[in-house]
Amino acid sequence: MQANFEEFVVARGRALLRFAYLLTGDGYLAEDLVQEALLRSHRRWSAVERTDNPEPYVRKAILHLYLSWRRRRSSTELSYAELPDRPGAEQPPDAVVERDAMWLLLRQLPRTQRAVVVLRYYEDLSDADIAVLLGCAKATVRVHAFKALAKLRAALATQPAVMGVRHE
Repeated sequence: MQANFEEFVVARGRALLRFAYLLTGDGYLAEDLVQEALLRSHRRWSAVERTDNPEPYVRKAILHLYLSWRRRRSSTELSYAELPDRPGAEQPPDAVVERDAMWLLLRQLPRTQRAVVVLRYYEDLSDADIAVLLGCAKATVRVHAFKALAKLRAALATQPAVMGVRHE
């Protein structure tokens, strides 16, 4: 059991950390979420590893920890963590500005809406898969996605230079 858990952490740890980082926007908070989810998963690892793929179980644990994190004091702290997948020097400055602006807009979304956007557009999950992770109906996922996209569009409309959008 211990060897299988360690192999899983070595093999999938970076992907889990990236997932948590996309949700939180904070590298340290993402590490805390992954660590807590792995700790909880380790306690039940014999049952978890009986499934063909334990990663969805751990991702769901990370997601639920993220959604309930607001009750913890650290969730109110502001972070200026680096962007995920930092752009290289070969990218034009405008691309860096646009990426940073979108990241700031995503951080303003409510947790569930942000989770839906991350799961749909960064993790490429279907509405059905997102619904299973969130424990809700597919229609609820679509409502969260609709509201999140509406808020992002509204924010872009009020910031015409952001994301290459120009209103004249």
